[in-house]
Amino acid sequence: MTDAIPAVVPAGTMSAAAQPVFPLPGGFRLRPWESADAADLAASCQDPKVRQWNRPVLMSPAEARERIARWRERWRTEEAAIWAISSPEEDRPVGLIGLGDVDLGGGSAEFVYWLLPAGRGHGLMTAATLSTSRWALDDLGLHRLRITHSVANPASCRVAERAGFALEGTMRSALLHVDGWHDEHLHARVQGDPWPAAVI
Repeated sequence: MTDAIPAVVPAGTMSAAAQPVFPLPGGFRLRPWESADAADLAASCQDPKVRQWNRPVLMSPAEARERIARWRERWRTEEAAIWAISSPEEDRPVGLIGLGDVDLGGGSAEFVYWLLPAGRGHGLMTAATLSTSRWALDDLGLHRLRITHSVANPASCRVAERAGFALEGTMRSALLHVDGWHDEHLHARVQGDPWPAAVI
């Protein structure tokens, strides 16, 4: 009989702390979603690019408030960590980044992200991916992070590559988008991988 394999990150490690806030270039920042963001979250589901690559469910502001409350609960239950990318002027969300499928025991999680037009073209998603990756690997102690995206979405591929996520392969017909099934690239970063020298 062999000893059980210990958890990579002990249960309770994530929920014991408040969800962190991170600065981003240009005065943008990562922060937890708030109930006051509900109207912006509901509106984001109408954006064509967000809909193309993320298949969001259309929701009312009331439903968006419930979604935000679930995200906060999923932090407490250590299932996910979801941040708003907020603007420097009004602190309004211009994007989302998060880690879903968090498995503390197995030491892994997968990225989800999107940007609205006001957040595009600033290098924000690469910076946000690096900030959350450093937190997840260095502070939380996860071992492996994944990014998957449609092979027809080169912007996501650039984010993964610039954030130092190696391309590991192509998963055939792996995700259903609005226009049908797409092959998906699988990128990953593991403990010990070198960090990019600079965000390009």
